[in-house]
Amino acid sequence: MTLLDRVLEANRRFVAEFKPEQMTARPKEKLAVVTCMDTRLVDFLEPAMGISRGDAKMIKNAGNTIVEGSNDVLRSVLVAIYELGAEEVMIIGHTRCGMAHAKVDELVEEMVHKGVKRELLDSIDLKKWLGLIDSEEGNVVKVVEELKQSPLIPAGTPIHGLIVDIDTGALKVLVDGYK
Repeated sequence: MTLLDRVLEANRRFVAEFKPEQMTARPKEKLAVVTCMDTRLVDFLEPAMGISRGDAKMIKNAGNTIVEGSNDVLRSVLVAIYELGAEEVMIIGHTRCGMAHAKVDELVEEMVHKGVKRELLDSIDLKKWLGLIDSEEGNVVKVVEELKQSPLIPAGTPIHGLIVDIDTGALKVLVDGYK
C-alpha cells in the first residue's frame, strides 16, 4: 500500500466520524502564532501553550522566519488580524531548529543529486533564499522587530517572541509585546 493509499484510507475513517460544528475559522483566543514547520511541534506546541485546536491561527514555515524578499509571513499575519480577528501575535521558535543547523554545501549536494542544475544553485544565495538562520533566539527577536516595523500591522498590536525547548516544552519569553 502506498503512502497516498494509506492517507486516503485514513481520510475515509476520518470523514465517517467528522463533526464540522467543532471547527471555527476565527481563533478563539484572538491569537496568531508564527512557528516552525518542524514535525516535533505537532501536538506539542499547542499543549505547551495551554491552547487547543482553533484557539490560535497557526502560521508555519521553515524556521518561523521572514525570508528577505518574501511577504508570506506578513501576509498571513495580516489575514489573521484583519480577516480573522487576531489581536495578538506570537513568534515562537524552538531549540535545535534545523534551519539554524543546516549546511548550505550539503543542501547543494543533495539538490544536485536530485537533479537541480549546479549552475542554477551557484546563481542563488541559498542561505538567504532558504531563510537559514544563525540563532534560534536571534531569529525570533528579528522576526518580532520586522513585524513591529511594518506599517500594515495595527499600532499597539502586541507582538511577542518566545522560544520553546524541544526537549522539555518549557517556553521562554524573549520579547514581551506588552512592554
